[in-house]
Amino acid sequence: MWKNGLINSIKDPNLQIISSEIAVVIKDKYPKAKYHFLVLPREDISSIFNLTREHLPILDELRLLATNAIEISGEKEKHFNIGFHAIPSMTRLHLHVISRDFNSPCLKTKKHWNSFNTKLFLDYDDLYKELKLKGTIQRIDLTLAKELENTPLNCNQCNFVAKTVPNLKEHLLKHIE
Repeated sequence: MWKNGLINSIKDPNLQIISSEIAVVIKDKYPKAKYHFLVLPREDISSIFNLTREHLPILDELRLLATNAIEISGEKEKHFNIGFHAIPSMTRLHLHVISRDFNSPCLKTKKHWNSFNTKLFLDYDDLYKELKLKGTIQRIDLTLAKELENTPLNCNQCNFVAKTVPNLKEHLLKHIE
């Protein structure tokens, strides 16, 4: 089943960029930006909703490996978003490390864009603080999630609002040049 694809990916040494005893970094098979890495724990944690305070050291390691992946890319960390989807599409906890250019043929839909550029994307630091404070991660309200999926295509770098994804992608290229 495709939802379990990440479990097989972390076992394939050809897909690994960096690994430790605690976690593995792989390239996303369908990157939504020039650089799109996934950092996965070796421990079987199915999602952010299974995390407890006891997992904070694992999250620390995921964050360290995210920084290492960015260093390998040769880019600066300020050009990346690091976080989790509020509604994970794949089984196995995974931290997204994604460049803010969103220059990729795999970025095709409004849902793709909004999953990284609205509150559907949970910043690592915010999630970490919530877990440390509350001991658990609150699920997003499904009505709110649907609203966020349908948010207009707002540029992540200026005030431009695109009518279509191709229009947005064309606009984003201006920020790269």
